[in-house]
Amino acid sequence: MTDRLGAITTLAEPTRRALYEYVAGAAGWVSRDQAADAVDLERGTAAHHLDRLAADGLLEVDYQRLSGRQGPGAGRPAKLYRRARRDFEVSLPPRDYELAGRLLAEAADRSRTGGVDIATALDEVAHAEGQRLAEEMKGRLEGAGRRRKGSRRRVVLDVLQEHGFEPRPTDDGTVVLQNCPFHKLAQQHTELICGMNHCLLAAALERAGDTGLDARLEPEEGVCCVKLHPSP
Repeated sequence: MTDRLGAITTLAEPTRRALYEYVAGAAGWVSRDQAADAVDLERGTAAHHLDRLAADGLLEVDYQRLSGRQGPGAGRPAKLYRRARRDFEVSLPPRDYELAGRLLAEAADRSRTGGVDIATALDEVAHAEGQRLAEEMKGRLEGAGRRRKGSRRRVVLDVLQEHGFEPRPTDDGTVVLQNCPFHKLAQQHTELICGMNHCLLAAALERAGDTGLDARLEPEEGVCCVKLHPSP
């Protein structure tokens, strides 16, 4: 979320935004000279802003010889830019409808080709996604060398925060997820989406191992339908 917001904030600078709009509207790769001429900038200034846009993931970079010649004497390849194919979406509070759409599409395909009902198929793909999320947690734990249960729990909550759940520990050890990344879908298709969310989080906690937390489906107005309770 922070990276996406930072990238979009980059476009608040008028010169940078003008360069981005020119590159985005071009049919192919754009050189520094072309971009500088298009927005009436010095080449060095244009190069600085283009490289900043590329560093933020808004532009892709390639090197090509514009003369078309090869070998000695052909000259150095020019640095070229084009609009990045990556999507940038920012919502406050954080939402992840792309993930929900992908899981629902995978479940529909599995139901159609495997002859299982859609609810079972959605549980299966949500469980797999939860395991993938757990691998992200475990990778963070191994990298930090953390073994204590409290430290493991902190890593789990940090990852959930990055994925938009906004976990808030309470005095009794329960963790309330203050934000639902699938909010609108959950309002319109509560049983289906909340079941998917619960399955995903339960699988993540189980696979992460020894977090001291269990995911329970406990719908409550204004927060995520899943709460994380201390394990018995």
